[in-house]
Amino acid sequence: MLKIVTILTAFLFALTSHAQPAESSYVCPPCDTACDSKTFVKPGKCDVCNMDLITKEKREREIIEASKGKKRIAFYLQYGVEVLDFAGPMEVFAYAGYEVFTVSKNKTPIISQGILKIIPDYSIEDAPSADILAFFGGNSDEASKDPEVINWVKSQKNIEYYFSVCTGAFILAESGILKDKSATTFHGALDNFEQSYPEINVLKNVRFVDNGKIITTAGISAGIDGALHLVAKLNGFNVARKAAYYMEYDKWIPGEGLLLSEDNPYKDFTDIDKLEAYVGVYEYLDDSQIEIKINENEKSLFAIVDTRKYPLFYHKNDTFSNINDDKIIFERKRNHSINGFKSNKYGDKLFIKLN
Repeated sequence: MLKIVTILTAFLFALTSHAQPAESSYVCPPCDTACDSKTFVKPGKCDVCNMDLITKEKREREIIEASKGKKRIAFYLQYGVEVLDFAGPMEVFAYAGYEVFTVSKNKTPIISQGILKIIPDYSIEDAPSADILAFFGGNSDEASKDPEVINWVKSQKNIEYYFSVCTGAFILAESGILKDKSATTFHGALDNFEQSYPEINVLKNVRFVDNGKIITTAGISAGIDGALHLVAKLNGFNVARKAAYYMEYDKWIPGEGLLLSEDNPYKDFTDIDKLEAYVGVYEYLDDSQIEIKINENEKSLFAIVDTRKYPLFYHKNDTFSNINDDKIIFERKRNHSINGFKSNKYGDKLFIKLN
């Protein structure tokens, strides 16, 4: 009898040990903040970034999947580079999953604004290949007037896109990349740019100029717009919207630049008139309510839950997703008006539209 009890106990222990996740087996999705290293013992929300927790195994799969085909972007930084010129776009590209690294003429620490010390990852002697080259303003003459730097720019092979913020455009101009192209730069340098490079069609009063493979932007905050635009081109409008939401950058007006190529990530914008059908108040969990409204700038929907705004991402027909990639499907009545919505997170539960 004792032998049977022992075997049964061992069997139950093995069963429960396989059925239950290991202690501290939950983590938050990668978000490049301190909570990436935290672990949790049960599902729920991260107490730092508020994202839904996932298992360690799922995060490892997502990291491996995200690394496939990841774009590599080289940020060339010179002494005196403007912090926001490169820091804003760096935030956009990093959140969108790009592999970002910094390059300078040598590895001597760079001082920005006389305050911030930056140690480049590489020099022009040992920098790896990149898919995208990016240049920024702030003492840009140090790079644009340096033959060694310009020769390095010219020597780079298989570059898919060039990107500049502010007077970083002067580096592209000196390298011949902007010859016979349209471009822009910082408003205080437009006249100098026009006089120095008569072969370039210098455009004023635009946030960015997209020549297809070359994107030049105006100063500082315009660089964030240009970076979001490039992400939209390469990864889709929804990915760019997620980056803007993560950064709480609510001043973005998609497409507020000059597009000179047919590669337009906004051509499939949902018509605002069609979005009107979804606007209204819906019932939600625990007798609460959700209100859905239109973001006029982005021509998209957002939901207000407990006074907080959350973007909704359009896919097709009546299908959307939320910031956690939960699928949101709106259902219609026979007269085609919206009856309510379902979420794959809550199964067949229909949340009725109240008005």
